[in-house]
Amino acid sequence: MNQPQQPKYAITVPPDVLAGVPVDFAGVWRTNETLVLDFNVQSEPLSPGPDGAPTIKGVTVARVRVPVAQGFELMRALNTQLTAWEKEHPNRTS
Repeated sequence: MNQPQQPKYAITVPPDVLAGVPVDFAGVWRTNETLVLDFNVQSEPLSPGPDGAPTIKGVTVARVRVPVAQGFELMRALNTQLTAWEKEHPNRTS
């Protein structure tokens, strides 16, 4: 019995998103069905908040919703890429 072949992906990145979006930090949260990744930029200099604690004001520049089942694949891919980066840049931590 032949196993069905896994589909291959042929992805095209449109020119208007090819450069990507610079971000300063990310937030991750979830719903029952999706993981939500908010990519943010710092919008103002660090300043004290109402309670006096340092506060970073930011703006979300991209929100990505990933099906929970794809979250594990995303984690594996991130781990693979970060491990390769660490090997290529042994003296850097970020």
